[in-house]
Amino acid sequence: MDSIPLCIDIGRVSTHLNPDLAIGLATQLPPTTDTFKENPKFLNIVQEVCSKYAHEDPDAKSQAQVMVSVAGANLNSGGVLLTGQRGRRRGADSASGASGQGGAGSGGRGGWIHVSDGRRPPDYGRIAWPEDMFGSLEVDTNGQFVGDNGNYQPSGTYRILTRDGIFGLSPFLREKLVQRLRELEK
Repeated sequence: MDSIPLCIDIGRVSTHLNPDLAIGLATQLPPTTDTFKENPKFLNIVQEVCSKYAHEDPDAKSQAQVMVSVAGANLNSGGVLLTGQRGRRRGADSASGASGQGGAGSGGRGGWIHVSDGRRPPDYGRIAWPEDMFGSLEVDTNGQFVGDNGNYQPSGTYRILTRDGIFGLSPFLREKLVQRLRELEK
């Protein structure tokens, strides 16, 4: 059976004439994990866009702020809801619960947030499945991105199609990707 090249069309899947810019090839519509082969060239374009723009994405900026605000609320307290445990002495090697270690935050030291696909958003305080992560951005203790592009690191584990659905970027990154694809199409 012939393969059908698929492309991004402002958030919808459609057929495309240029296979180099296609998301991938499918032997049937709608594509499934058994009938779809992703295009590595397309994934490289996605990573290029994420590297250049993910640190400007309002969703990523919001994640960075939540990361430091949650961490700050937990510092030295045993957790937001366990503040009455301050006076309790712990041994030098004793660890507090997850909420006292930063929970969804970074323990006040900065860290990494993940740029993930929107097809299966993780629960609050959790991270996406590896197959749903485009990459990660480094955040400092003030919730600002480190370096020129947040030191974006591709995950290497992202899959364009899973049982949960097909490729999905935030509205901001989707628009940047569409702009880049239009540039390449000329």
